[in-house]
Amino acid sequence: MFDPFIILIAAVFLLAGFIKGVLGLGLPTVAMGLLAVTMQPSRALAIVIVPAVITNIWQTFGGPYLRDIIRRLWPLMAGTVVGIWLNAGMLTGPSARYGSIVLGALLVIYAVVGLNKFSFTVARRDEKWIGGIVGVTTGLVSAATGVQVIPSMPFMQAIGLEKDELVQALGVFFTVATLALAFNLTSAGLLGAATALPGAVAMAASFAGMFIGQAVRSRMQPDVFRRWFLIGMICLGLYLAGAAVFKVMAA
Repeated sequence: MFDPFIILIAAVFLLAGFIKGVLGLGLPTVAMGLLAVTMQPSRALAIVIVPAVITNIWQTFGGPYLRDIIRRLWPLMAGTVVGIWLNAGMLTGPSARYGSIVLGALLVIYAVVGLNKFSFTVARRDEKWIGGIVGVTTGLVSAATGVQVIPSMPFMQAIGLEKDELVQALGVFFTVATLALAFNLTSAGLLGAATALPGAVAMAASFAGMFIGQAVRSRMQPDVFRRWFLIGMICLGLYLAGAAVFKVMAA
């Protein structure tokens, strides 16, 4: 008899991996959003963390820009680690019940920003100090939700990274951020034998989804797919936040 929970994990990460294969990002965001419908964000993150680290490491070494990326983005990455450390107890402490509300709101913000294609530029001379502030903010948000795309993603687009360089930069940044989150989870006792099987299934499904997504990318219209993906994120975010608010009010 198949375990329904394991089937759920496989389905969620197959979809999340597929989206990452098509768009080059979105695996933790999609997986956290879908899993949070049925479990606490802290438990969802404990399952997401291993496939997120592995797939991001794979993406990190998928191009020739690693040295330049580290040179330009080290303040962003250092700030993110600091922010994650400062907000380490958010997912497991007394405020943990608000995590789904924050996650839902973040998914809506992420999708609205993506749909409206907000664009701004950051001058090269200002990259370091702005990157540090964005990093700390991203870390605080990430420690509460497990998602690292706001405001780091708009910042990396604003500093003028080329398409292939941006994809590799996302891999480098998300690797650092997810490793910092993994340290938080380990310290809180959330990573252990109980997450080993779900994590292994999640990793296998993620890679399968990524390979499928990459194979069909050339046959799809990425902009159309991306638009409907973001609309779906808005609906999911509103549902998560609304359901969590109802639970808090009913408690």
